[in-house]
Amino acid sequence: MAKKQFKAESKKLLDLMINSIYTHKEIFLREIISNASDACDKLYYRNLTSGDTGVKKNDFVITVTPDRDARTITVTDNGIGMTKDELESNLGTIARSGSQTFKSEHSGDTKEDRAVDIIGQFGVGFYSAFMVADRVTVLSKAYGSDEAWKWESSGADGYTVTECDKEDSGTEIILHIKEDAEGEDYSHFLEDYTIRNLIKRYSDYIRYPIKMGDETLNTMEPIWKRQKSKVKPEDYNEYYKSKFGDWEDPARVIRTAVEGVSSYTALLFIPSHTPFDYYTRDYEKGLQLYSSGVMIMEKCGELLPDYFNFVKGLVDSQDLSLNISRETLQHDRQLRNIARNLEKKIKRELETFLKEDREGYEKFYSAFGRQLKYGVYDDFGAHKDMLKDLLLFYSNTEKKDVTLAEYVSRMKDDQKFIYYAAGESNEKIDILPQTEFIKAKGYEILYLTDEIDEFALQMMQDYNDKLFKSVASEDMTAEETDAEKEAMKKAEEENKTLLEYMKEVLGERVTEVKLSSRLKSSAACLTAKGGLSLEMEKVLNSMPIDQQIKAERVFELNPDHDVVKVMREAMAEGDSGKEKVKLYTQLLYDQALLLNGMTVDDPAQFSENINRIITGK
Repeated sequence: MAKKQFKAESKKLLDLMINSIYTHKEIFLREIISNASDACDKLYYRNLTSGDTGVKKNDFVITVTPDRDARTITVTDNGIGMTKDELESNLGTIARSGSQTFKSEHSGDTKEDRAVDIIGQFGVGFYSAFMVADRVTVLSKAYGSDEAWKWESSGADGYTVTECDKEDSGTEIILHIKEDAEGEDYSHFLEDYTIRNLIKRYSDYIRYPIKMGDETLNTMEPIWKRQKSKVKPEDYNEYYKSKFGDWEDPARVIRTAVEGVSSYTALLFIPSHTPFDYYTRDYEKGLQLYSSGVMIMEKCGELLPDYFNFVKGLVDSQDLSLNISRETLQHDRQLRNIARNLEKKIKRELETFLKEDREGYEKFYSAFGRQLKYGVYDDFGAHKDMLKDLLLFYSNTEKKDVTLAEYVSRMKDDQKFIYYAAGESNEKIDILPQTEFIKAKGYEILYLTDEIDEFALQMMQDYNDKLFKSVASEDMTAEETDAEKEAMKKAEEENKTLLEYMKEVLGERVTEVKLSSRLKSSAACLTAKGGLSLEMEKVLNSMPIDQQIKAERVFELNPDHDVVKVMREAMAEGDSGKEKVKLYTQLLYDQALLLNGMTVDDPAQFSENINRIITGK
């Protein structure tokens, strides 16, 4: 029989199908099996509507048979089969989908229409076989027909259709696998373990059994489609560990099904610990994406915001617009709707987690809290309202992590701000001189020990109209009484000469030297003007880029401390006294740096100054 040419600008289009559309050769088996599943669906639908076939759902089977010696993979189904005209129409015209035509013709709301979910859309999946096969043979016999036909092609040069012998209705596709060449390995597709892995990965939830020999390779019924009452917590845990490579049970399981504008089912897991590569560039977020039980993408990042990137799981939907290869998504309204719904669902689950299992949530937060705080800071604070009630910070009065809502509920009537202090650890923050004034007022302080903490709070600015304020902020006059303000103003006048000289000694290292009411037992401390704190300066300068960021430092003194009295008396002694003040100033400044967890500017000079104090020279 004469060879026929493909009807759609054959060579150029078929080359595109084989070489450009698909990025992973291994998906050829997914496409062939999906076509076989569609063929079974069509015959099943026919029985539902006419009842003349006598075929039951349990009668359908898809068989995969590799033959290493012959270098073939044969996929057989006992579905509806194809006539000669259908073979030529469906396989002779590239990008014509018989499944899509069937789907559009039966898209009603009847029970029978809803019972069948055809997978194929574009009519190009079959041609993915030519990525791994140099010749494809299709033997098909339509249900109810006495004739069988063989379609055969070696690619873009065309195809032949001849009559053949086939006993049963259905379709048999024989892929003649290419020889290994030019660094391409095709032989591994003939190995039993490769076929098992591909079916398990992409086609595990095809609704008909996929057999190799006597072994059924697929699960058929997804765990997310079983009745909730019939799925035990340990079933979810085992599924999570086996599918996502974890050795611990998930902290929470989220299962949701939505019907409406965007219909989908989602099964999500919140891990109990961070993956080893979580805070590296190698970590890739995303949910598995299934279309009618067939896996389309291993990690669909568009379905998760970055601040929930720790969530594992899957989404199964018929409504997403896939691209022609079914490997990637087209960004459409359905995708955005699903992503927004999942975001809200995850947030609600975390809020429930926090409320019902505080200990478990705190363990989760120790693993992923930093990511939530990055989410607050990212995109100029666009997500702060979404995340603010999920945050935890250590409280100096409660001696444990607390929410912002819990802090605000305990605020004193005269308290104007939510106070925080930043440092390397809770223990080091607790001894900071800058905390003394707020502690003396009896106000609660949040201790920030993560490098992102202060950036996140500054981006938030407030929580439920309560402004955040650092205890190391230069301006603390809002919490001073009128008497305290008056006393400080008088002290500033009395010590004006001393303060001006100390500023002269320190030079550009500080913006200002002044007296402070914040200090109770300490002699001096460093604070910062503006939005950049000393702790933020440390964080920014620790980054690989040499930025040399510097906060506007203010050197504050306790007017009631004996050290300040000694310095004031030394100033009255003339030039000899000024030398002492210079020495004391340098030591106090270096001491303040060390208390803030910063390095002294000149360690050798610092050591020498201590020696001078000890020897009195």
